[in-house]
Amino acid sequence: MPLKPDSTLTSAADAAIRPSACPGLVRVVAARDGGICRVRLPGGVLRAAAARALAAAALTHARGVLELTNRANVQIRGVRASEEAALSAALIAAGLGPHGLHGADTASTRAQTCVADELRNVMQSPLAGLDPHAHDTAPLAAALIDMLQGEPRFAALSPKFALLLDGGERLAERAHPHDIWLAALPREAEDAGQAHYALGLAGCPGETPLGTLAASDICATVRALLHAFLDFADNDSRIQRMRDIAATNAMNATNAMDALLERARGHAGFALAPYRRDEATRPRATATNAALRLGAHALQPDGSGYVGAQPALGRIEAATLNALATLAQTHGDGTLRVTPWQGLLMPNVSAQAMPAVLAAFDALGLVVTRAHPLARLIACAGSPGCAKSHADTKADAHRLAALLPHDANAAEVHLSGCERSCAAAHRATFTLLACAPGHYDLYRRDDVDEKAARFGRLVAPNLTIEAAAPLLARRTRSNTDV
Repeated sequence: MPLKPDSTLTSAADAAIRPSACPGLVRVVAARDGGICRVRLPGGVLRAAAARALAAAALTHARGVLELTNRANVQIRGVRASEEAALSAALIAAGLGPHGLHGADTASTRAQTCVADELRNVMQSPLAGLDPHAHDTAPLAAALIDMLQGEPRFAALSPKFALLLDGGERLAERAHPHDIWLAALPREAEDAGQAHYALGLAGCPGETPLGTLAASDICATVRALLHAFLDFADNDSRIQRMRDIAATNAMNATNAMDALLERARGHAGFALAPYRRDEATRPRATATNAALRLGAHALQPDGSGYVGAQPALGRIEAATLNALATLAQTHGDGTLRVTPWQGLLMPNVSAQAMPAVLAAFDALGLVVTRAHPLARLIACAGSPGCAKSHADTKADAHRLAALLPHDANAAEVHLSGCERSCAAAHRATFTLLACAPGHYDLYRRDDVDEKAARFGRLVAPNLTIEAAAPLLARRTRSNTDV
């Protein structure tokens, strides 16, 4: 529930850390397999020293298991009871917390850190600042985070409230809905050399934007929109996310958003221009090529670029993370980029070093090719880690992978232990929704049925993994039916 509108970081700190089901750096949330501590990584950037600190903390205070998330963050699973505060302190000391908060480890400073940490939900492309044909969104993302953390009222935002910046990179997550999204417009839309962006609410880039604005106006405009959002939320406790503005409003969705924009115009700094519906104000509409997530890819004329890989189902052992940190220092620039597909990139790898990095990734058990079945499987924590799950989705996903063919063009499959769909923020083509241990209902979502039920149409109920595998494999021979 949002805090009162006159709350400040200080007053929030005087109270206990606000309850939430969302893990964070300070708020370690209990799960069936132990606590979960989520570390937000602005831009998904993880320096080698920080990676080693994460691995050490996971071994010292938990079971040595980490996960890459679909918001390009890292979380430690299996945190041992009574070690939560020590874990958070170790991660903050390693520079993995929000900047500018120092002092003794007291209830007040922990609460301040918790709020500041939760105001870092700004997603970028893992190639932000690396793709020479895109706008560098890193300075803008940093400015947005500073603005969010500097405005006391924004402590009332939900820990899940998130922003997306798309600078036009060749690799970007464009199917993940965000509360506010910003997508760079074509170069023709620039004015005096300044980039312009399309802005939308409660959706994804590629949808019809609500308007456009210059890069220099983004922070002030987003600030005004957030104040307008909280004006609505103050009067209705059901409003936690931007999509709730329409869902809880008696008027239709379009009118609800118009009302929000009208309220935003009353706040200082709002500068959104109308969307003109022409080529110059239209952000790119196509999804980026999934093959760019894995393998070696050149970005510069000399052939240097990045190498992408994916730990099976997003899970990574502490020893593997340590090895990756060493590789990043040996063959890259000493950093890794966590991706929104539960994978990672090693940037600034020379053309000569790419084969060695690919071989090292493969030797560590990482997936490095889109053709591998595990490259297209997503699974939640499953019953070993979550009391709400009806099945051990991770184990079942590994069984399914062994039964599927290698196929770079095969569709994505999401195994979900319950209807909450925690592992996939976007809409997968196929969903196996657990109904009992080892049994799933199979759903399919087609491009033409975007407004259909959450998982699409039911194809077959109560399937074992062995029965589901041939239905999913057959998809490569027919695009019209499973």
